Amino acid sequence: MVKFKRVLSEEEIAEVARLAREIWQEHYVPIIGRAQVDYMLEKFQSTGAISRQIAQQYEYYLVLDRAQSAGYVGLVPDPPGSELFLSKIYIRKELRGGGLGKEALEFVEELCRRRGIRTIRLTVNKNNARSISWYHKRGFVNAGPTVQDIGEGFVMDDFIMEKTIG
Repeated sequence: MVKFKRVLSEEEIAEVARLAREIWQEHYVPIIGRAQVDYMLEKFQSTGAISRQIAQQYEYYLVLDRAQSAGYVGLVPDPPGSELFLSKIYIRKELRGGGLGKEALEFVEELCRRRGIRTIRLTVNKNNARSISWYHKRGFVNAGPTVQDIGEGFVMDDFIMEKTIG
């Protein structure tokens, strides 16, 4: 039984940061290198960074499979309510391929429906072919490239992907 738990407590924030370290080091080091992964984990996925994001209206949810942490989702609702930015959707390596990512995306889509949000937008690294394919299979379209300077000489070289929620 998969459940989604809104992250609010210090313990839950620490669990998200732990999952981020595990998943990002495994998944992103081959794509963007260890130095950028370490920098991005500290800047965006440390306990302090996650706490600041939650204080700025980000929403994090733990993905729980049989009461065990399987991954997490991070959302940034657009204040006017027309769009939701899917900042993070990550599942632990040994649990991928079993439908948890799909269930997490369905959870996000249902949140959008309940809130009257019609568009989900996300960014995905241009070299992350497996994830790009996964998003395409779930109805996302490539809306074009974006390059963001994130400091310390690093950039996020991504595609913007979008999905309209019916």
